[in-house]
Amino acid sequence: MTNNVTDNSRRRFIKLTAIGLAAAPFANALLSGTATAAEPIAETDPLAAAMKYKADAAQSTDRKDATAHCANCALYTGAAGDATGPCTIFQNKLVTANGWCTAWAKKAA
Repeated sequence: MTNNVTDNSRRRFIKLTAIGLAAAPFANALLSGTATAAEPIAETDPLAAAMKYKADAAQSTDRKDATAHCANCALYTGAAGDATGPCTIFQNKLVTANGWCTAWAKKAA
């Protein structure tokens, strides 16, 4: 009977070791605690150009609503009052609060 207990302990150890080794790279990435700083998106970026993004909404010839800008867009996730903030369209990039692109959608009140 002790032989069976030894086999179970050995199997359990091997399973846990294999799981630990497989999870180690992911744990390092999740627990590193270092955040990468987002950089502003350039108007020449291929996605920004396709979305006709302008850092200054007044410079856009395609904007129909004079009050439309990134800060009042539903896709803008920056804090109120910040000069720049993240946008769900331009992931890992910042847009200016006074910017505009064709994806602009009025933020719900």
